[in-house]
This record gives sequence, structure tokens and C-alpha cells, in this order.
Amino acid sequence: MTDDRPEAAPPRHPTPAQRPGPPAAAEWQRRPPPGAFGPPGGAGPGRDGGRRSWRNSGSLLTGVTALLLLAFVGVVGGAVLVSMPSARGRPVVFPTFGPPSGAPSPTSAAPAATSAAPPRAAGPFDGTPAATFPQGEAGIVLPAAKRTGPFTEKQVAAALAKVRKVLVTARLDRQFMTGDDPEPLVRQFARDARAGMRKAFASDTFAAYATRLASGARPTADEPRVRGRISYRSTKDDDGIRILAVTTNFVWSYAFRTSSTVPGDALVVVHDTVVWSVPHPDDVESSSAGLWIEDANAYAANVDCAAYDKGLLDLGTHSFDGPDGPDLDAVFDPAATLDLPDTC
Repeated sequence: MTDDRPEAAPPRHPTPAQRPGPPAAAEWQRRPPPGAFGPPGGAGPGRDGGRRSWRNSGSLLTGVTALLLLAFVGVVGGAVLVSMPSARGRPVVFPTFGPPSGAPSPTSAAPAATSAAPPRAAGPFDGTPAATFPQGEAGIVLPAAKRTGPFTEKQVAAALAKVRKVLVTARLDRQFMTGDDPEPLVRQFARDARAGMRKAFASDTFAAYATRLASGARPTADEPRVRGRISYRSTKDDDGIRILAVTTNFVWSYAFRTSSTVPGDALVVVHDTVVWSVPHPDDVESSSAGLWIEDANAYAANVDCAAYDKGLLDLGTHSFDGPDGPDLDAVFDPAATLDLPDTC
């Protein structure tokens, strides 16, 4: 799913490998060896200011692909798949966007599908797997921090805390999701990453890792339901910079007002897999130290397609002609593939 896109603007309803996505991989301001660039305190080799790039330039990652998808079985809505490719030596998301081979699956498997007619839903999550999901922040459980490669236990714990805080802001903070100001999220990233983040929020490409509601969307007061897992590992980029890569894989289920009582009709479901990277502080300048986005993949199910053309969430239009859509349980399963049918 690599994207070496030409300069031409993508069409409004793009095919895979044609739609841009979140900022590409970091072009760090690398810390020079002592004396290599003048006296202590002197400027390092800026490498284009440490910003991320949209297209391949040496070791940089390319842009991002996107795909509009079906939401629920029997419910036509949109969904977006955004996939960031990876460069040489960079962390890679799992092919199925679930746990890697040998890793534990998310706890509490989704309820098995049934062929019986679904009961009327009294609440927005009733009759769906999200009914058993934790509410809000309770669904974001950090793994135990342990020394990993060159990263101390304290450094790992600090990186995990940063990631959790970003997830809460990006996917759960109602004020952020309904507002126009991306800075509460942007300022949580490394200084050199922020220009790329702002560029993403000026387009529709932030949707791979952050939720913004469309104007006129009518969310209920219910907290989103959340299920997923977090893992981490030590790695290096192709320039030898040591990185702690934190992979998050979550399903976020948002409730909206609707007159329908069909289970699932009131929900927009986002499934994302994001690799967040923290370079070792000894390897980069202070302006590049902190959190970056390495890879991001996401879809939004039962979403309004026109709103999602702008990266915004709103409830999709319902109908019952979705036999070619994905299994309902798969939509809510963090271990399920993101490769779902395109029906927008």
C-alpha cells in the first residue's frame, strides 16, 4: 500500500494509494557528535528543520492512502482506511492491524454474530459488541513499562504516558472533537513535528489519528466505548537513530442521536492502528525529542461520506442494502483487518 503519488491533485472520491494522510515519518534534527559542528551549544545539522515530508526523499516516508468503505451489515455509511507506508528500518503496522503472531489478543472477544432478528436497541450501544466495551479512558490500559533496548524503564513509562494523553485528547476529549483548534493536540508532540501536524489539520488527513466532529453532528452525552491494546518495542530508523515505537490498536465507538432503534444505527465506529515514535534523547536535538507519528491506519464505519471527505465524523445515512459489507462483529474487533469494502 505504498504511495508514491504524482503532484496532481487526487480525485474527490479517491481510489487506494491516491488520498493523502497524516504526516510522514520524522526527519529528525539529529544530535551531532561533540565538536562535529562547532563549539558546544552550536546548531546541529538541521536536515530541513526536522520536519516530516509528504513524499519520498532519501529515507523519508511517502504520503498516505485512503479508501472509503461500508460501515455495518445492512447499514450503508462510509468508512475511511488511511494507511501510512513505512521506510527502510521503520516500524511497520501489523498486516491485519491486529496483534502480531504470538501476541495476546484483546481481552473479551466480541460476541458471536446471530442470525436472529436483532432486538430493538434501547441505548445506542445495545445489541452491538460495543455494549461490553469500557467507557472512555477506562478502555486505554497501558502495558507495564520495562527497560527496552537503550530505553530505561522510566523513559518507557514516560513515552507510554505521552501516548495515552494524546489518545485521550485526540479521540475522547469532547471539547477538542467539537472545536476548531488543533493546538491542544499539536503541542503534545515534538516541536519539530508540529508544523507537519498543523498541515494535516489544515486538510482532511488528521482523521487517521484524531476525531473531529462535523458541524451539525449530534453526538449523545454517552462516553465513547473503547477497546484495544498497546505494545512497544525498541528499534532504529535507517539513519541509526534509536526509537521507542509504541503501537496502539483501538476501536472507538461514538454514539449519535437517531430515531432508529436498529442496533448499531446510532454508532460511528473508528478503528485505528497508530505507531507513535519517541527518539532516544541522546540521538536527536532537543527540538526533535518527544512524540512523533510513524505510521497511522484507520477507518471510520457508518460515517457520513461527505463529512469524511473533510476528515470529519457524522452519522451516516442508513438503509438495508449492505449485503456486501463487512461482518458487524469485525467492525468492532481490534484484531480484524482494516481492508473492508468500499461503498461510499
